[in-house]
Order: sequence, then structure tokens, then C-alpha cells
Amino acid sequence: MSIGMPSSSLNPPELTLGTKLQQINWGLILLLVLISSVGFAMLYSAANGSWTPWAVRQAIRFGIGLVITLGIALIDIRFLLRWAYLFYFITLGLLGVVEIAGEIGMGAQRWIDVGFFRLQPSELMKLALVLALARYFHHLTFEEVGRIRSLFAPLFLVFAPAILVLRQPDLGTAGMIILGGGAIFFLAGVRMWKFITVLVLGLSAIPVGWQFLHNYQKNRILTFINPENDPLGAGYHILQSKIALGSGGLFGKGFLQGSQSHLNFLPEKQTDFIFTMLAEEMGLAGAMFLLLLYVLALGYGFAIALRSSSQFGRLLALGTTTTLFLYVFINIAMVMGLIPVVGVPLPLISYGGTAMLTAMIGFGLIINCYVHKDVEIGRQGLDDHHR
Repeated sequence: MSIGMPSSSLNPPELTLGTKLQQINWGLILLLVLISSVGFAMLYSAANGSWTPWAVRQAIRFGIGLVITLGIALIDIRFLLRWAYLFYFITLGLLGVVEIAGEIGMGAQRWIDVGFFRLQPSELMKLALVLALARYFHHLTFEEVGRIRSLFAPLFLVFAPAILVLRQPDLGTAGMIILGGGAIFFLAGVRMWKFITVLVLGLSAIPVGWQFLHNYQKNRILTFINPENDPLGAGYHILQSKIALGSGGLFGKGFLQGSQSHLNFLPEKQTDFIFTMLAEEMGLAGAMFLLLLYVLALGYGFAIALRSSSQFGRLLALGTTTTLFLYVFINIAMVMGLIPVVGVPLPLISYGGTAMLTAMIGFGLIINCYVHKDVEIGRQGLDDHHR
């Protein structure tokens, strides 16, 4: 930029709606459509060749979610910065409502009945936490991030919802909240020795923590170590999942031809174990195709983060993408027997209203960071302008 350039060029006008629409990453939107289409097909198969009860509802939810994604993408990123804490504390309040008057299902109290669907606030908290931590660390310099006293507030932001979720009880989601929060800490520049210290303290506390686990949680961990000990009980889920995964071979048994799923040996085939059904019917080739779509979508997220001009945008895109990656990794590792079985859905594939809503909001936040990638935000959220 030359010295003699008019000063008005330093502060271009605000982004118009038309400009924002042009900036939307339509390649990522196409990937979301493709991934969700795989989910519709699998839910159609799970119902033995019927659009009801799962596939048609999932398609409607995706359509609504896509509108929400585009709507979030068009919101001024400084608005997200300004109201990040409010969204966090509203979601934290909803977790408190679950504690008092939540609906019980499958042995856990995790849902709020809002009439047309059941809301699971713990899923929304994963994104609310990313927003809150991104705002907090945006205002800190690298030197301030290195000070221990600067970490007290964000640690509260992480562990307050994690404790409430543990009381539901939902060990898997609580673990994801802590892992997602830890990822933001790392990306914000928290020093490695602090992570090592926390890891050592955490490992040393395992014998104490074991005493506070529910019996079914202990059984899941023991079953993970040796599922053959109880093949018809606690080990049934993972053993059937491994059988289905292995029987799919390279190209699978064919669409609607999965024996484990259609003969009802495979549990929760429309939710937690839907990837197993895909691998059985479409084989390794079908599973790798879905993984490729996820890699491309998540790759978009990380690339968008690197393009962002503001620290808030970078942390928001990186944190949200990392959270979605954890969904994919934990679900697939779970059905393969690499980690204990936890109730983590596969994004855009598993049946569920809150799971779909969370994924679409997450991708909306990522696309928002792309639309506003050239918006610079000062440490105090002031002196904003476009490059």
C-alpha cells in the first residue's frame, strides 16, 4: 500500500449481504450435502428400505439445519464475539435445568422436552465453550496466556459444564468437553509443561476417580479391555460391531444386505453404530469414501482458520473444527473397539435432532469465519476494519 493512497481505503465499507453470500464457501456446503446424503441412505437401510421413521426426519432436520448454517455464516463475527459469553451461560443454565427437570432416557437424565423435539444441552455446550474460550483468549497477549492466573477463568468455563454433564451421568460427553477445551488452551498458546503437569496429575488421580464411576461405566472400561469376558452382556455391542465390520470386506455385502444390522444383531444401528452398518454394507471402500469426505470437510475448517485475520476467528474455526473432528474420531474408534463405548454420534450421519443441530451450527461458525476472514478485531474488540 503506497503512502499517498487515500485514507478512506484503510476503512472499506462494511460487508454487504450480497458480498457475504458470495464469500460463503459453497464447496464446504456441497461436502455437507454429500455426507448427509450418506446418512440418509444408511437410515433408509436401517429401517429395512423405508424412509420412515428415521431417514425422512433426518432429511427434514438437515434442511432446517442448512438454513441455520447459512444464517449463522452471515452474522457479523463481531456480534459472535460480543455475545459469546451470553450464549455460554444460557447453555450452562440449560444444563442446570436438565439437572432439575430433565427427561430420563436410557438410564441418563440428559434431555429437555421442548415440544417438537428433545434438546440435549450438553451437545450445544461443546460449541458454546469454544465460543467463550475463543473470546477469552482473543483478549490476551501471548505473554498473558503464559501466566497461571490467566488460566483460572477459562478452567472454570471448562469444568463447570463438565461437572454438570458428569452428574447426568454422561462420561463420554464430559470427556469431549474437557478435550475440546484443552485443544483451545493449546491453540491459544498455553505452555506445554502445564499440559504435562495436568496429565500427570490426572493419571495419578485415576484410582480415586474409579471409585466415583457408576457400575455401568466401570463395566464399559472393563469390557473394552476384554469384551470376550461377557459376550452376551456388556461385551455384546462391541463384539457384534467387530463382526459386522469384518464381514463387510472390501466392497461390502451390498446396500440393504447387511446381515448383522437387518437381523438386529447390531445394536443402535441408526445412532451410535451407524458407521458399522455402512462398513458392512459398503465395505472398506464405502467407509474410506465417507472418511475422505470428512477429511475434506475438516480440512476446509483448518484452512479457513489459517486464513482468518483475527485471533477470535482463528480460535473459533480451529476449536469448532477440532470439536467436530473429536466427534468423528471417537465414534469410529468406539465402534472399532479402539476406545470404550461412549454415546458420541457420528456428525451428519447418526440419527438425532440435537446432534444434527450441533453439527450444522458448528459448520455455520466455520463458514462465518471464512466469510469474515478479512475482518480484523482489536484485542479489546475495538478499532475493527477490513483489510
